[in-house]
Amino acid sequence: MIRFLLRFIGLWLLAGAFAALVVDGTRSVAASQLAITPVRDAWAMINPASLAAAQKQFAAAPWDQAFALLLGAPLWILLAAIGLFFLALGRRKRSATIGYSSRD
Repeated sequence: MIRFLLRFIGLWLLAGAFAALVVDGTRSVAASQLAITPVRDAWAMINPASLAAAQKQFAAAPWDQAFALLLGAPLWILLAAIGLFFLALGRRKRSATIGYSSRD
């Protein structure tokens, strides 16, 4: 049941990544230049108060540069990476094949 839930969440995140990629592609074609939506802008559209709280919390942390890099990343790449991670966590175990060595 947990593997199903992990795969389900992973597929929804991959679908969101594809939608974000299509939106970025459409905006790029309409503007005749590359237009990428960073995570910061998407988060600010959804909930600006939590973005400000997270930036305030990570401002004094030693990993502030990593957080800033994460906020500047394209949204579709972040969603795809998290989705693939969830899919990898929920993957089915390989079945044992009779007649082949398991030491490969």
